[in-house]
Amino acid sequence: MTSPVSHDLVVSQASQDDWTVITGWAAAEGWNPGLSDAPSFFAQDPDGFFVGRIDGEPVSAVSVVNYGADYSFLGFYLVRPDLRGRGHGITTWKTALAHAGTRTVGLDGVVAQQDNYRRSGFHPAHRTVRHSGVAPVTAVPRGVRPVRPVEDLGAVTAYDSACFPADRPRFVERWLAEDGHRAVARVTGGRLTGYGVIRPGRDAWRVGPLFADTAEDARALFAGLTAGIAGSEVALDVPENNAPAVALAEELGLTPSFETARMYTGPVRPFAAERVFGVTTLELG
Repeated sequence: MTSPVSHDLVVSQASQDDWTVITGWAAAEGWNPGLSDAPSFFAQDPDGFFVGRIDGEPVSAVSVVNYGADYSFLGFYLVRPDLRGRGHGITTWKTALAHAGTRTVGLDGVVAQQDNYRRSGFHPAHRTVRHSGVAPVTAVPRGVRPVRPVEDLGAVTAYDSACFPADRPRFVERWLAEDGHRAVARVTGGRLTGYGVIRPGRDAWRVGPLFADTAEDARALFAGLTAGIAGSEVALDVPENNAPAVALAEELGLTPSFETARMYTGPVRPFAAERVFGVTTLELG
């Protein structure tokens, strides 16, 4: 059998149908992708997904999703296991990264790739640790209610923008209402003090985002999100630079199971990192 080499690779923009294959690869890596993530991902930037093919068969992938004029996020950097070490990944990477233009690019890098990312100009900001465990028996706390996708959209989008390095209204609108997603908000004194989303994944329910003013708000939101799924596996990706978020995850009985590093190629706009008790997704930030 002749081994294919990098110049046989054809890199092109991917479709949502292509991404079904790629999320299968992500699941095999233990990343636990959400069951219905792709429509929300593509709603943000349908041109930001790339696949490398040899003889028409997908062998590599990466996403470079643009948020406005200043920020982009890279994810899904994958090569089919039987074809690694042949240059297909870096060829796909370089082709896709051009989509970001002059934007600062962020990513959540697995431990094994972090040195490679440093060599490509990414600098670590903090670790993000996935905390996993069994959802406890809870009731929906006072002040926590379902997000109303139409009536609440403006307030939730504004809150999200304060907690993220870029505005992402298209993504948020779809994320709140996607099949299988459950979104809740906490309202105190008529003011939104946080919101969160939970969605089914391949191996566990994934909570993200979990954005809140305080640990008390985040605790209440987590209880509201997990009400009704007691005994099920649940996962929360916690930024290690938010000490109250780490303490809350431990208090909830969740234990570290997987880690990445948030890395950037340059500066990002200021955002309320102290409100980030759980990142939205490791794939799109």
